[in-house]
Amino acid sequence: MNPSEFDLQARISRLFVYPIKSCAGVELQESLLIETGLEFDRAWMVVDEEGEFLSQRELPRMALIQPTLKHSEMVLRAPGMLALHIAFDRVEGPVRARVWDDEVAAYDMGDIAAQWFSDFLTEPGKPARKLRLVRFDPEHKRPSKRKWTGEVEALNQFADAFPLLVISEASLAEFNEKLAAAGHAAVGMARFRPNIVLAGIEAHDEDRVDELHVDTGEGAPVRLRPVKPCSRCSIPDVDPATAASSPEVGDMLRSYRADPRLDGAITFGMNLIVLDGIEQALRVGQPVGANLRFE
Repeated sequence: MNPSEFDLQARISRLFVYPIKSCAGVELQESLLIETGLEFDRAWMVVDEEGEFLSQRELPRMALIQPTLKHSEMVLRAPGMLALHIAFDRVEGPVRARVWDDEVAAYDMGDIAAQWFSDFLTEPGKPARKLRLVRFDPEHKRPSKRKWTGEVEALNQFADAFPLLVISEASLAEFNEKLAAAGHAAVGMARFRPNIVLAGIEAHDEDRVDELHVDTGEGAPVRLRPVKPCSRCSIPDVDPATAASSPEVGDMLRSYRADPRLDGAITFGMNLIVLDGIEQALRVGQPVGANLRFE
């Protein structure tokens, strides 16, 4: 890949996966790109008795559940809890689960995991919650909406709607400058839960490019297409270190990130789909080229 071919040159500065939907992320130096995004990203999900997914919107303490990815298992830690070990190669019976409007095939992860999540996520003084941990069935196909992906069948596991999310370092820096000017403390990238963080471009350049070409050194570049701005809910208001929620992040986003492309919805970051490069590894430091999109 010749960087001079592109309008913008960037590099991957950070990579994140979120193994359990709405729980803490795992920062990696390298991650395998698979059909549904990065390997292990949103492969598990917490559901209620009806199989409906739960998130930090209802249960901000989910932010305190910290996964660690080992060779053959995921280890979960949370304040006041013994570590929970989840083997990669072990599931229990098939179940149905619901994420937004999609009913999907999944596997239950057993009673021990269910009790662990129920215990930690039941709020003090409230009735006990009966929660389950489920894993996405890789045989199930859950595509993004063709309204945004066009001819491409972009598959997801339990992500909200798209395989990947990209944000630039400059976008966060600009946001933190605005927070500081309003007398608020800076926030980290964890608030916005990206998979790929880019360095070397201007704030919100990720909004303005047609494709990202990642030079992995393994032949043809990985090609990722930004297809939809990421509309934001209340989750960025949750401090990932404490699970406390306060409104300054959302208030600041609303002050300057109303997006006419989504009828005024508040957006930050771009959702990506995978065009080429499945089974290649993305690594921190890899060069990324992109051309500006003119509409």
